[in-house]
Amino acid sequence: MSAPPSLALITGPEDLRAERGVDSVLAAVRASEPEVDLIRVHPSSYQAGELLVHASPSLFGGWSVIVVHDLDEADDALVEDLTSYLEQPSDAVTLVVRHKSGNRGKRVLDTMRKGGARVIEAKAVKTDRDKHDFVTGEFRDARRKIAPEAVGALVLAVGKDLRELASACEQLVRDVEGLVEVDDVTTYYGEKVETTGFRVAEAALQGDEATAMALLRHVMLGGLDPVPIVAVLAMQLRQVGKVASAGRGGSAQLARDLGMAPWQVDAARRVSQGWDGERLGRAIQAVAQADVDVKGGIRTEASVRSPEYAVERAVLEVCRQRNG
Repeated sequence: MSAPPSLALITGPEDLRAERGVDSVLAAVRASEPEVDLIRVHPSSYQAGELLVHASPSLFGGWSVIVVHDLDEADDALVEDLTSYLEQPSDAVTLVVRHKSGNRGKRVLDTMRKGGARVIEAKAVKTDRDKHDFVTGEFRDARRKIAPEAVGALVLAVGKDLRELASACEQLVRDVEGLVEVDDVTTYYGEKVETTGFRVAEAALQGDEATAMALLRHVMLGGLDPVPIVAVLAMQLRQVGKVASAGRGGSAQLARDLGMAPWQVDAARRVSQGWDGERLGRAIQAVAQADVDVKGGIRTEASVRSPEYAVERAVLEVCRQRNG
């Protein structure tokens, strides 16, 4: 049986990944030391010497895991105590240090790395591509498969919050058998306006006016906000424009160059075959005007009667431009 890790360093600003990093260290310790005393240290309430007291050998034996949160916010007392501890670590202690960003406490970080600390990255998840990679990773870790288009639909549906996105992945893994597809995402998260916007945009860019309008009117009757529907439509059109003007090349390379996921490049390529630059430009202008109208901006002489009407008009115009 391997010995528990003595040092672990978690770097990066993403809370969910950092928490999972702490959990993974705890699991590694408990694999050989089932009885563990977990101690959390926070800079906001830290008192000088507190760390060294926690790290002192217990009269009753046992293993301690000390988690120091937010070293980047620590005062001099905590940094100095960590430095002193690292000069002579305790035998029955695992020290876990979390550091979000910046140079504060850099000497501690360097010492831990040189001391062979297990390093766990908690990288920020910001862009759509980051979120697509996160979802793909969640399913890969669960040894399950999800269709690329379903990844996009899920990100659109619940991608604003990483915890919600992780929970959605867990639910789909648990409840859906076999390959997870767009219809499965729609079944569970179809009430999300972003998911519906994805389906409306997909139909509109393919020129399927009947489907696009039926979907749109259904959600409008449900009272959903038209603003994110317009945003998704604009995003899809921009992606088609970017891919169409990027020239030839593999999906993976174009995805890196354009900041998109490879499946988005493939989807945009399929759609772009039915468009030319002039008609795509007119469609983008129509959606841009709808964006102004639904947000209550300055309207043109061809003013609309309501945000709902603005969205309908934009979707119809996209369909008409696609069909020439």
